[in-house]
Amino acid sequence: MGSTGSTTNWFQAGFDPSYEVDFFGRFRRSIEAARGDEQAARAQLDAARITIAASVAQAYADACGYAAQADVARDTARLQGDTLKLTQRLLDAGRGTRRDVDQAAVTVEQANAQVPQLEAERRAQLYALAALTGRPPAEIDGEAQACHIVPKVKTVIPVGDGATLLARRPDVRAAERTLAADTARIGVATAALFPSVSLMGSVNSTGTKGSQLGTAKSFGFSVGPLIQWNFPNILAAKAQIKQAKAGTDASLATFQGTILTALKETESALARYAAALDQNAALGRAADAADDAAKLSRIRFDSGRDNFLNLLVSEQNRASARSALAQSDQAVADAQVSLFKALGGGWENAPPIANAAPGAVSGNPSVQRGSFAVPVSQKSN
Repeated sequence: MGSTGSTTNWFQAGFDPSYEVDFFGRFRRSIEAARGDEQAARAQLDAARITIAASVAQAYADACGYAAQADVARDTARLQGDTLKLTQRLLDAGRGTRRDVDQAAVTVEQANAQVPQLEAERRAQLYALAALTGRPPAEIDGEAQACHIVPKVKTVIPVGDGATLLARRPDVRAAERTLAADTARIGVATAALFPSVSLMGSVNSTGTKGSQLGTAKSFGFSVGPLIQWNFPNILAAKAQIKQAKAGTDASLATFQGTILTALKETESALARYAAALDQNAALGRAADAADDAAKLSRIRFDSGRDNFLNLLVSEQNRASARSALAQSDQAVADAQVSLFKALGGGWENAPPIANAAPGAVSGNPSVQRGSFAVPVSQKSN
């Protein structure tokens, strides 16, 4: 007789879940460390935004400042050009000297020589402003290009107290969150000293046909008490704890250094801003006095009561005073930007950063105005 055989198909599907019980806080401390890193990264993003905003404001103020200085140089050249014409007429009438004409020509050309350099600096700042706002250098903002008056803050700058400053500065917040994350990592390393406990189970479905998988009759499961004990390497765990503590000590030192740097930068910015305001006020009074003196010298010279040398000196003093005042206006604006940056900018609650518009690639970016706006007023000199 020959033997007979049969073939039976057997289908099985399932999975074996496991869950590690966080008895010793390893996962909880890991989550704390991750959250600290995430918050530190957000603070660093705020710092980058403040840096860009300050650079934009400073480039705009400098462009306006150089334009104002160029206007002063042109106006000075115009006024001294009138003096040159007068001395030339006096020479033609036999009442002047060639020396007077040459001296007047020197002052005119000195004023004219300042204009190209100031215009070049203005264009450079406009190009920098275009790049900072996501535009190619050729696409200069029209409003910025038309600005010839240095912007000034029209309200009192809210300095606040030391605690508010430290809470607002993004570098301080980033250092504090990094310290918190590194402190949590000590707990993660400490938890490695203890064994890990995992609860295990099994879920499966079997049948002789594929259609039987997942039916109530084919379903089976098992849960614990399957517990796995993984005993750690104590020496390695202790070394990791020491490493984590060393990292925390370094983060603490960085945090303390960041606080000192924040206080130093703020006090320095306040001192420079106060000095710039005092200097600007003094130069403003000097410019007014020099202008009055030049007008009186002109009247006395026209009436024959004063010589040409006194007129020339008074006009040179007026030109120097006006140029110094224009430079001081720009220095005040720069000091204001530096102070806002030292104070933390005030942009810690700025809206989320939008993705660049498709037109930005082709040179037509969509720039949102006002995100980092500083209230300013333009006041003519």
